[in-house]
Amino acid sequence: MSNSILLDKSKDFALEIIRLCNEVKTNKKESILTNQLVRSGTSVGANIREAFYAHGKADFIARLHIALKECAESEYWLELLIEGGYTDNKTVLEHCVEVKKILVASINTAKNNK
Repeated sequence: MSNSILLDKSKDFALEIIRLCNEVKTNKKESILTNQLVRSGTSVGANIREAFYAHGKADFIARLHIALKECAESEYWLELLIEGGYTDNKTVLEHCVEVKKILVASINTAKNNK
């Protein structure tokens, strides 16, 4: 796999999500929100990786859009965990927003290079 900031950051984000969710499950005994977050947070990178093996530009853009939706969903679950008092780890939320911005820029670049 080629070196890609988006691939690297999304994988790092997924690992952060896994660690955060394990911590919240252990310390706060919360599983509903964390289960949702693990699904969406790890899906971001999986969809980005799939995009690199797309069947053309349209498929590539579609996969990145799916990753963007999953990222937005992850942002929501992180906000609930933070505002609900389950965690004060805002760094993961900041990383989520960073990945989201890179995804938006990547989608726009891909659309403009059609």
